[in-house]
Amino acid sequence: MKKSLLSAVALTALVAFGGNAWADVLLGIGAPITGPNAAFGAQIQKGTEQAVADINAAGGINGEQIKVSVGDDVSDPKQGISVANKFVADGVKFVVGHFNSGVSIPASEVYAENGILEVTPAATNPQFTDAGLWNTIRVCGRDDQQGDVAGAYIAEHFKDAKVAVIHDKTPYGQGLADATKKALNDHNVKEVMYEGVNAGDKDFSALIAKMKEAGVDLIYWGGLHTEAGLIIRQAADQGLKAPLFSGDGIVSNELASIAGDAVAGTYNTFGPDPRNNPAAKEVVEKFRAAGFEPEAYTLYAYASTQIIAQAAAAAGSNDPEAVAKAIKEKGPFKTVLGELSFNEKGDRTDADYVVYQWKKGDDGKYNYFQLD
Repeated sequence: MKKSLLSAVALTALVAFGGNAWADVLLGIGAPITGPNAAFGAQIQKGTEQAVADINAAGGINGEQIKVSVGDDVSDPKQGISVANKFVADGVKFVVGHFNSGVSIPASEVYAENGILEVTPAATNPQFTDAGLWNTIRVCGRDDQQGDVAGAYIAEHFKDAKVAVIHDKTPYGQGLADATKKALNDHNVKEVMYEGVNAGDKDFSALIAKMKEAGVDLIYWGGLHTEAGLIIRQAADQGLKAPLFSGDGIVSNELASIAGDAVAGTYNTFGPDPRNNPAAKEVVEKFRAAGFEPEAYTLYAYASTQIIAQAAAAAGSNDPEAVAKAIKEKGPFKTVLGELSFNEKGDRTDADYVVYQWKKGDDGKYNYFQLD
């Protein structure tokens, strides 16, 4: 009798445990939900959550529903580690994120040690995948690819310009600036200034005065839109007529809000606008119907989630290591960005950066438009 009772209790516990363990696939969203880069965090969160809703409506991952946990890293590496450890404790198996390279790189180490696959829609520093961890997948491009495109464009279109290369001392900002500087130098363009400023700085008057004294014709900025907007506006106020050229870190409509009319003529690199991809048409319409414009990394986050689900189906398993292996070996995957394949590092096999310029659209608002 005692043995039967224990067996029944054990069976009940096993069923209960099985229900908790197998009813959901836990997916974490790691992003700056608050803080100065919250616009990008909203893109990643909205993109991932919509993809999860669509995948769950179609049956989930290998028949299991996805449950989302959101972690706010505030673009801070220490907070990113805290988010990563919370995801570990919660039993998360997959992470879409993080936005910042400086957060993604240390968080990836925590995830690797604890069996979690990280798919970033936005972190571009090469070290994220060059470190050789099993669990790092990048849906965007790399800074060395982005820098090559920017360097070649500047060398061709600003042949005699005096270029200042400025960065925010972060893994993303300095990494992008250094990649672009190398490309410029390879094209026999030597910068007249190379300086770092602190992320979060508000007053760039001394820097701008120094650039004016050096006769700078073009500012290359490695960093995010928050400081870029201030540099653009303050340079215009101080009479420095030098356009700013930057990367994917300024692709937010908030840039125009900060810089004002001075944003006109600003350049940046980014992938071809995924909102214009026929594969994204239905999803874009969903976002717009809900009152959210899916700019910048929204569709990259959606694609990140699609890739996890499709690779799990291809692997026939929801085990993160099996899914990571399938991502690298089983592509291409059909996504809102088009068909994507990945190499053994976890990088995309294609590099698709193009150059944009900011100007007023037909709606009278400033936005970034791809150059031919």
